[in-house]
Amino acid sequence: MKMQQFLQFLNQQLTHWRRQYTALRRKGKLMRSPKGKTHRRELLRTMLKNILLFLSKTNHKSERRKQERALKPKAKSVKTQSSIYAVGLNWAYQQRYSVILAIAIVSLTGVIGNKLYNQTQLQVGNPAPQTITAPYTANIENQKKTEAKRKAVSKNSLQVLMLDARMNEEINKNLQQILDDGNEIRAVAGAFPFFDSVVLSISTQRYLRSCPESEWQALLLAVENSKNQQKKPKGQTTTSFRPSSIAATNQERQERTTPKSDSQSPKKTEPVDFSQNTDFTQAVAELESYRLITSEKNLSLLIALISQARQRYTQATAKLLQLETVNPELVYEESLLLDLLDVEWEKTQTGIHQITERILAQGIPQGLPKNILQDAVSLQLQTFVPEDAETLAKNVLLAVLKPNLQNDEEQTRENAQKAAASVPPVMEKVRSGEVIVKKGAQITAWNFEVLEHYHLIRREIKWQELLKLGGVIAIAIGIFVWVERHIDYELRQRDRLLVLLLTLSVPGAIAIGLPYTTWSALGLLLGSFYGSTLALTVVGLLLPILGISLEMSKAALLAGVGGGILGSYIAQRLRSREELALLGVAIALTQGGIYLVVKILIGQAFGSTWYIVLQEAGLFALSGLGWSIVALGLSPYLEKVFDLVTPIRLAELANPNRPLLKRLATETPGTFQHTLLVATLAEAAAKELGCNVELVRAGTLYHDIGKMHDPLGFIENQMGGPNKHDTEIKDPWKSAEIIKKHVTEGLVMARKHLLPTAIQAFIPEHQGTMLIAYFHHQAQQMAQEDPSLIVDDADFRYDGPIPQSRETGIVMLADSCEAALRSLQVSAKSPGKKPLLKDVSTEQALTMLNNILRAKWQDNQLVDSGLTREEMSQIAEIFVEVWQQFHHKRIAYPKLKASGAAFNS
Repeated sequence: MKMQQFLQFLNQQLTHWRRQYTALRRKGKLMRSPKGKTHRRELLRTMLKNILLFLSKTNHKSERRKQERALKPKAKSVKTQSSIYAVGLNWAYQQRYSVILAIAIVSLTGVIGNKLYNQTQLQVGNPAPQTITAPYTANIENQKKTEAKRKAVSKNSLQVLMLDARMNEEINKNLQQILDDGNEIRAVAGAFPFFDSVVLSISTQRYLRSCPESEWQALLLAVENSKNQQKKPKGQTTTSFRPSSIAATNQERQERTTPKSDSQSPKKTEPVDFSQNTDFTQAVAELESYRLITSEKNLSLLIALISQARQRYTQATAKLLQLETVNPELVYEESLLLDLLDVEWEKTQTGIHQITERILAQGIPQGLPKNILQDAVSLQLQTFVPEDAETLAKNVLLAVLKPNLQNDEEQTRENAQKAAASVPPVMEKVRSGEVIVKKGAQITAWNFEVLEHYHLIRREIKWQELLKLGGVIAIAIGIFVWVERHIDYELRQRDRLLVLLLTLSVPGAIAIGLPYTTWSALGLLLGSFYGSTLALTVVGLLLPILGISLEMSKAALLAGVGGGILGSYIAQRLRSREELALLGVAIALTQGGIYLVVKILIGQAFGSTWYIVLQEAGLFALSGLGWSIVALGLSPYLEKVFDLVTPIRLAELANPNRPLLKRLATETPGTFQHTLLVATLAEAAAKELGCNVELVRAGTLYHDIGKMHDPLGFIENQMGGPNKHDTEIKDPWKSAEIIKKHVTEGLVMARKHLLPTAIQAFIPEHQGTMLIAYFHHQAQQMAQEDPSLIVDDADFRYDGPIPQSRETGIVMLADSCEAALRSLQVSAKSPGKKPLLKDVSTEQALTMLNNILRAKWQDNQLVDSGLTREEMSQIAEIFVEVWQQFHHKRIAYPKLKASGAAFNS
């Protein structure tokens, strides 16, 4: 018997320990010390020994007593250890808030001040505390000399040039404009040659088209005199063409055409002799030759054609002069442009394009001497351009060709880096016993490298700096706590832990060398979970701490903070994942824009590194978008793990297509309609009082899901059928249990479907500890008839708790008032007949609701909800307004008698 009692005692102790162990595992606070391991092994041995003792069933009393004596000290040890653990757990639970604050200060200080752990006592520039010698011979790299040598090699590396496509395009555009001007001028001058070159040579055609007017008139006169001489009678001596006669004839013509003055005697003009002009004489000869082989009519036509060509040539020269006036840099000369044959001009244009393309492909560097470019152009002209057009083409090319090579800074930098990397390190030999630095001497960079190589640098933890940083962080956490106490949202310990983890992600990313840290994810998640005030507080407190403690780019810091502030301010206002995705794009643009603006303000966005600044701004924008995407992906998991409710999650939970709500609508349609009406009332009151409307709606939709365990046990689902409480049960105690069970069953369903704790709270709190008055009254009547029956109010009250928030308190009031408001429209006229609608005034409805709310208040159901007595009256008015919107008056339609004529019309 004693053995059984001892075993029972030991079993109780082990059960107690097992519960403590499970609680520790659930809270994540299980100690893993060596003592804990020994304790668990001891418990396991004790349990096995007791099992073996029970199975052996020995009858030897002495052996049983021996076992008892051996087990008693161990049982006392188990009891003592369990008591210690219980005290430790209770203390940790009571001080959990302080523990989390301490963890926050230590962890933030440790991550942000990570560079303070391994600081050296000896610094470059400080005096050496003692003379230090080399403990052994070693070859040590002189980093300063190596760096200087590599810089020299990098600086002397050749620059890489790249073609400037924009300049090439400009050159080709200018060239085409010049050629178009030439085509326009030649189009005015007409085709050349304008006549058959067999009859008139090319040189003669050039002369006839461009010779002065006096020479042209003399030439015509010479041709005419030659014609007259050919017409003299036979036997008369024919005089050959003489330049002197031409000059005399020209003089006579001028005298005839010059008017004589009365006051003066006529002056004789000196005759002009063109005999020395070979072009003149050749042109006259070719025209006379043409007369001999053709008719006078054809000669006249030729002369008219020449006159027309001369006229067009004159217009072309005027056009050329006009273009020169507009563009003084025009490269065309009259003789070079208009004297070319049409075929030569086409070849010249093609050749100019080919030469330009080849020279631009080879590239023209800045500062190239002009004579080198001229030689290159001349060399190309011999191949691609006709000989007569070389001068013209050279002028055109030299006018348009410009340097088209620019420095390829990126490739130049890469080449310089490769050249620097190929330079071997400069090694210096330090012999054993050699003095590295004397006492009191200033430590140079080379001394520091040698000391570092021999591990003679004394490293230490900068406790003073860490304490200063810890003090700053403690002040920041104090500000956070003050803000937390002044916002509507009450943080749980798990919420504080999540805020700490998200906050640590920012300095943590910087500590591992990631330049694009998690500001956007921090702001987006904190703003979505806990609101803009708390999120902005965290971002604002991190900014000065990181700016002072860490060596990082101020532009990068401000860009990240800008994205974090935008996410913090807007996140909780959004109601869909799509809107959050668009917010991520806005954060990306904000981060990139702020980075670019800061770089412009400090003057780093100008000069040769502008494209690097643009690239960095783009990377910051992409990092903001990337971290926003990470935050969106983590958000559902964090909501589940840390039991959070965000506006988006509440909107998803309120979706009527959720499995639990679809079951509620299908299995308990009356309860579902009741739920929708309660939700309408509660939403209106929550909106007016500034409560969480989304939480009220989602919580109301789930507050009566427990009625699905027995739908017909509730009158709204009986649809006019028999009431099972009156026909089957007939026991108010059992009926009350069924009614109360919809709370416990609702909690079971809510946990099974992983509803958030904030939603689960509506299930018991909307009933609080209210009395189930109907069945309580029945029980009292039965007790009056049967004195042996005792009515305990606890049997007819819900288990609670009473509402712990304004939201659950509003739902309790809406749930109580909904049935009362519905009953105002219906009055049972008499048994067996349909209900009769009755008209109820607003004052009557308001009076009834005030009575209901007063009863809840007097029953102490709302003492923990945070609702005030003044707000109760306001809630009653809101409920009546909503009720009026649902049950507004309608006009009375006249009664129409049905007749056959009406259907036939």
